[in-house]
Amino acid sequence: MSVPSTEHTSRAERKRRDSFGMFDGYDSCSEDTSSSSSSEESEEEVAPLPSSLPIIKNNGQVYTYPDGKSGMATCEMCGMVGVRDAFYSKTKRFCSVSCSRSYSSNSKKASILARLQGKPPTKKAKVLQKQPLVAKLAAYAQYQATLQNQAKTKAAVPVEGFSWGNYINSNSFTAAPVTCFKHAPMGTCWGDISEGVRVEVPNTDCSLPTKVFWIAGIVKLAGYNALLRYEGFENDSSLDFWCNVCGSDIHPVGWCATSGKPLVPPRTIQHKYTNWKAFLVKRLTGAKTLPPDFSQKVSESMQYPFKTSMRVEVVDKTHLCRTRVAVVESVIGGRLRLVYEESEDKTDDFWCHMYSPLIHHIGWSRSIGHRFKRSDITKKQDGHFDAPSHLFMKVKEVDAAGEWFKEGMKLEAIDPLNLSAICVATIRKEVPNHGFHVGMKLEAVDLMEPRLVCVATVTRIIHRLLRIHFDGWEDEYDQWVDCESPDLYPVGWCQLTGYQLQPPAPQLTSLQLKEELLDGEEYSFLQGASDQESNGSASYYIKQEP
Repeated sequence: MSVPSTEHTSRAERKRRDSFGMFDGYDSCSEDTSSSSSSEESEEEVAPLPSSLPIIKNNGQVYTYPDGKSGMATCEMCGMVGVRDAFYSKTKRFCSVSCSRSYSSNSKKASILARLQGKPPTKKAKVLQKQPLVAKLAAYAQYQATLQNQAKTKAAVPVEGFSWGNYINSNSFTAAPVTCFKHAPMGTCWGDISEGVRVEVPNTDCSLPTKVFWIAGIVKLAGYNALLRYEGFENDSSLDFWCNVCGSDIHPVGWCATSGKPLVPPRTIQHKYTNWKAFLVKRLTGAKTLPPDFSQKVSESMQYPFKTSMRVEVVDKTHLCRTRVAVVESVIGGRLRLVYEESEDKTDDFWCHMYSPLIHHIGWSRSIGHRFKRSDITKKQDGHFDAPSHLFMKVKEVDAAGEWFKEGMKLEAIDPLNLSAICVATIRKEVPNHGFHVGMKLEAVDLMEPRLVCVATVTRIIHRLLRIHFDGWEDEYDQWVDCESPDLYPVGWCQLTGYQLQPPAPQLTSLQLKEELLDGEEYSFLQGASDQESNGSASYYIKQEP
């Protein structure tokens, strides 16, 4: 049967659009451009169904085709058209049981193929045509030239002299998950990120003149950082590398196809498989990747409402019992550098997070009768304006009666072994569900010098309180903070936001360095008195009564 010319044209156009497809030239993915695969696979096309049919046979029965009427259905497996009531499944998607079962086993592969091509999932998987690698790279180079003037996403700022990845690997440390930090970027939508997630990243094991990519899997998570391993290396960790998940060089599977970027296997394993397409389909079937809008979510989570030149009331660092007016000088990762309004050279400053309870809107002190230092400046400086009151963190309301959950209280709770039943239960112990555990690594603000963010460890947990130890310093500098403190951040936060991270101090000179940073001033730390440490994965331990 001859194929109409229009169909041939659309196929040619589709082939040109797939010139950067990730499967093109996989059988000749060697960097030796003189070799290429000569075999080609045909692309299966399904002829369009005529607009009207007088009679349709379905499962041995004959039905009249009511043109233009509802009640007809098309099998998503074989493409057969029939009366909807005669189809199978609740949604009437298949003409027979065999089609329903076949679709169930094939749909995942079809979805993977479509996603890797950068196309929306289709009802039938189609085989891609192959092209020599040299042709693919030449086309890609031409395509890349047209994108030279496009804006590029700001890359994560590296921290010189210290690597979280090496620090964690060499000591087998664990890091607090991003979900523990609701105030940090992506803190409330990090649930999609876990070990085993597949992503597309630059292929550094390649000598091609152009930037190419390959698929990698997350082996380990440490805050925002992920230890990645290229697909095809199996248990070989020789080329594992750390990457900030929120950085500009990590993308969901399918990004290369939609963006016109080539996917080339690492040189170390390029001859390990003869059919990389089949290998990837097998590996990626059922696997998870980043959400398509992940980079957009990252960008949105790093938009901060506070702007430079905003006026606020902040605690006076020389007299903590009063507040004074300060102006936002800069905003980095949600942290504000506030310069007191009377500072002529802008050196009298104070650092805090925008959700800190130490800052308030203009007029807050007067409204509650708090002590306030009046400014010597009688008129606002040009460009300065009061920060809107809705930008500030609301103070949590406290139950005036003092009643809350206590040990021994009776209540009704869902039976965890029978979710359809409600039974009488007793509160045995209150356990905050903050997610922190002893030994977890994080980045923490030195409250005695708030401009510093340091490498730190959770060394003790008492209900909501965390004892934070600064790595490399003596225990006398430890600090107690609340589990929801905005002065705690995930591993990799400084790199993501461009804030300077203070690495662990040398063990032998830590005391001298600390004294130098604090200009010789002495501070005392309050130690917790309770010995009842607690942590857990639920809000309360509940004992079911008979």
